[in-house]
Amino acid sequence: MAKAITYIINDSEISAGTRGTSLGPGALRVVDDTLKNYLFSKYPIHYIKTLNYYLDSPTPYKFAKRIDGLVKLYKFIADSVCKERQEKEFLIIMAGDHGSAGGTLAGLKMANPSNRIGVLWIDAHADMHSPYTTPSGNMHGMPLATALNKDNLECQRNELSEDVIQMWNKLKNMGGIAPKVLPQDLGCIAFRDMEEEEIKLMERENIPNITVDELRKIGIDKVIERLEEKYKDCDEIYVSFDVDSMDPDIVSHGTGTPVEHGITPEEASVLLKHFAKHPKVKCIEFVEINPCLDEKINRMAEVTYKLIKEVVETVEQK
Repeated sequence: MAKAITYIINDSEISAGTRGTSLGPGALRVVDDTLKNYLFSKYPIHYIKTLNYYLDSPTPYKFAKRIDGLVKLYKFIADSVCKERQEKEFLIIMAGDHGSAGGTLAGLKMANPSNRIGVLWIDAHADMHSPYTTPSGNMHGMPLATALNKDNLECQRNELSEDVIQMWNKLKNMGGIAPKVLPQDLGCIAFRDMEEEEIKLMERENIPNITVDELRKIGIDKVIERLEEKYKDCDEIYVSFDVDSMDPDIVSHGTGTPVEHGITPEEASVLLKHFAKHPKVKCIEFVEINPCLDEKINRMAEVTYKLIKEVVETVEQK
């Protein structure tokens, strides 16, 4: 049995393009209450201070929307994750938008600076834009770029002000460590909505994407074998699960940026349970549930809750 588990709840949504993901962690707790499982009473819950009031005013930063708030949020998250990781064996994070996941990685690295961190990013999107390349300015498309310490200036399309450059560098260097993750230690599954700039960066850094079609062609067991080889030299592994990795027609459209032809909940379950029992995995994060967009009432939260419950039960059996 794991030494200890802690839940971290991060209701932030300041980096998303559509409001509503701040309600995602609460939607999961509604499911738990409805089912009377009391899953979230089993272990301590740590809440991250949010800055969602930044959304109540226009942002002056066209290519890095609300980056001033995100710098503060990264520090809140990094400090909390660092503290909890040093004290606990396993972290389960339930977050709003995906933009704050770079803060999670900063915290994991701060907790054990010498550790080589492997990352499994299960998502419909690559999240490797920078303010230099973003077409939208929404920073939920940038967390991996902060962790990799990549500006992708080879694909620059935007000119940045000096204050944005300084804040962007603070995100990349959070904790005084950059990069947090090496390109060769990044595993990607189900990416299917990427811009040219992200594709070129992945090609340049030799970061392969295991597509949904490839996963089904070679089978999940082969995918897992490939990932195990990737992470063999890593000291610990972090898994980031964006619910938009799943097929919206099968689950629901209860996420900010749904993309057709995703993985099934059953495929997600196999992947998550495998890595939940992996001795190197110390943190799994679930993001991007948006109940405001769910045409099936709270279906996205219900499906994700089942996955979280499976992860908790698997970790308990380690």
